[in-house]
Amino acid sequence: MDYYGSMQLHFRPLHLPLALALLLGSHAVLAQGRPATPKAAAAPSAAQPETSAEELSAELFYEILVGEMAAGQGDMVNAMALMLEAARQSGSEQLYRRATELGLQSRSGDRALSAAQEWKHAFPQSRDANRYVLQLLLALNRVSESLQPLQQEIAFTPAASKPASFLAIAQLYSRVSDKSLAAAVVEQALAKELRKPDTGPAAWATVGHLRIVAGQKELALDAARKSHAMAPDNGAAALLALELMEADMPEAEPLVQGYLKHSPSATIRMAYARVLMGYERNAQAREQLEIITNENPEFADAWLALAGLQFQNGEPEAAQRSLDQFIPLAEKVPDDSTRQAVLTQAYLMHASIALQQRNDKAASQWLDKIEDGHAILNVQSLRATILARQGQLPQARALIRAVPTRSPAQEKLKRRAEIQLLRDAGAPQEAYLLQRTLLDQSPEDNDIAYDTAILADKAGKYDTAEALLRGVIERQPTHHHAYNALGYSLAERGIRLDEAKTLIQKALDLAPNDPFILDSLGWVEFQQGRKTEALAILEKAYGLRNDVDIAAHLGEVLWQLGDKTRARTIWQQALARDPQNDTLRATLKRLGVRP
Repeated sequence: MDYYGSMQLHFRPLHLPLALALLLGSHAVLAQGRPATPKAAAAPSAAQPETSAEELSAELFYEILVGEMAAGQGDMVNAMALMLEAARQSGSEQLYRRATELGLQSRSGDRALSAAQEWKHAFPQSRDANRYVLQLLLALNRVSESLQPLQQEIAFTPAASKPASFLAIAQLYSRVSDKSLAAAVVEQALAKELRKPDTGPAAWATVGHLRIVAGQKELALDAARKSHAMAPDNGAAALLALELMEADMPEAEPLVQGYLKHSPSATIRMAYARVLMGYERNAQAREQLEIITNENPEFADAWLALAGLQFQNGEPEAAQRSLDQFIPLAEKVPDDSTRQAVLTQAYLMHASIALQQRNDKAASQWLDKIEDGHAILNVQSLRATILARQGQLPQARALIRAVPTRSPAQEKLKRRAEIQLLRDAGAPQEAYLLQRTLLDQSPEDNDIAYDTAILADKAGKYDTAEALLRGVIERQPTHHHAYNALGYSLAERGIRLDEAKTLIQKALDLAPNDPFILDSLGWVEFQQGRKTEALAILEKAYGLRNDVDIAAHLGEVLWQLGDKTRARTIWQQALARDPQNDTLRATLKRLGVRP
C-alpha cells in the first residue's frame, strides 16, 4: 500500500504539543469563518445556546487529547472515533488524515476507508484524501468501486507527470486478485488519455501490462501495437513488447525492432539483449551489446553481459578485455552493496577464465578480491576446482561441503556444486550417485531428472538415462534439451540412428538454430555416412557457437573429407581453450592424431 508514498500503516501516538498544534489550527480555521460540517453548522435551538469558538476549542482539545491517549493505550477504535468527531466539528483536514491513519492502525480496512471517504467528502479537491480512498478500495479488493477515485487521480496529475504515474497505476492494480477486472477498470479510467498523442503511448502500454498480468496476451499485443502506432519512437510500446516476448509472444518483436530504428534508449536496447539471451539467440544479443558499448561506452551492464557471451563463445581474451572496461565503471557505483555485488560477478568471471587457461595462480588472485559473503559457494567451488586439479579431490569436496547453508534451496545448490566438481574431475560414477540423491528428493523435477540422465549416460548407464529422458519428455513435451540428449546418446553409440535423427529434429523444431542441437544433427548425419550434409550443418553450428565439442566433431568430419589442414587448425584452437575436454581427447585418440 505504498503506491503514492503518502499512506503509511504505522504511526506513533501524537504528543501534547502536536495535539495543541492541531487544536490551534482548528481554532484558526473557525476564527476565519471556514464553512463547518453539517453538524457544526446546525442552527442553535432555544434549549441549546450557540457554542462559542473558545468553548468549541476546549471540546476539541479534550477529544483530541483523549483520542491520542486511547491510541497510546492501543485502543485504536475509540481513538479513531474521537478523532473523526473532532474532524467533523472542526473541518480540519489534518484531523481527517489522523482519523484515517488511526483506522489503519486499528487493522480495519473498512473503518479506515469510512474515515477516508468522509475526509474526501469534506475536502473533494484533496488529492491525499482521494489517494487514501483509492488505495484502501484496492486493498479491500473492491476494484469496481475504484474507477471514480482513479479517474480523479488521473485528472489531478499534471500532464508532464502522467506517463510516470501510469506506471505506478499499473503496479498498484497488478496486485489485486481479479486481474481481468483490474485491466478493464484501468482501461476505462484512461479512456481520455488513450486518445491523446502525448499520453496515449504510455496509457496503452499501461493497459497492455495489465492485460499480460490478466493472461490476456492477445489483447496486450493489440495494446502494444496501438501504442507503437501513435509514437514509434516512444519507449513505452517497446518495453511492453519486450514484456510480451518474455511471455512467449515473439509476434511482439517487430515493435521492438521498429523502435530501435529511431533514437533508442540504451537501457531498452540492453533489455532487448537480455530477452534475446533468454531465447538463446546469443549472436543477436551480442550485436545489440556491441552497439551499446560502441555508442555508450559508459554503460557498464553492457560490458559485463558482453563479457559473459564472449566467455561462453570460447573467446576468453575478448571477455577479459570487456571485463577490463567494466570494472572501472563498476568501481564508481556509489552504493556499497551494489558495487560489491557487480564487482563480484566480474572477479568470478575473471577467475573462471584464468582456470580455463590453466592459470591457477591468477584465478586465486581474482578470488582473493571477493569480499561478498553471499558469493561464498561460487568462490569455494572455484577454489575446489584448483585443489582437484592438484590431485586433492577429497579436500576439494570437503571445501564445498564446509560452506554453510541456511535453507534447503541453498543446500541443493551446494550439492550441485559438488556434483559439477566431480563431473569436471572425471569422476562420473561418483557424480551420478550424488545426483541420484537430488532425484530421490524431487523425482518429478524435470531439470533434476535431465541432469541425472546426462550423468547416467556419462557413467555408462544408458538404459537409466533413456528412461529418465523419456520421463522428462512425457511430462514436458516441449523440453527440447531432453529430445536432443536422447538423440545424441543414440548417435554417439551408433545405434538406432533413424530414431536418433527424429528425436534431434524434434528438438530443432522446438529450438531452431540452437548450436548444440545442430551439432547433434550434424553428428547423426555423419554417423549415417552423409559427410557433406554433416559438414554444412556443423559449419553452421560452429559459426553460432565456438564450442570445443562442436569443434571436435567438425574437425573429424573435415579430417574424413580430406581437409586435414583445417581440421588440425580447428583442433589446435579447441585444445588451447580446453585441453581436458573429453570429446576432443577421445576424437584425437581414436583418429591417432597429434595436432
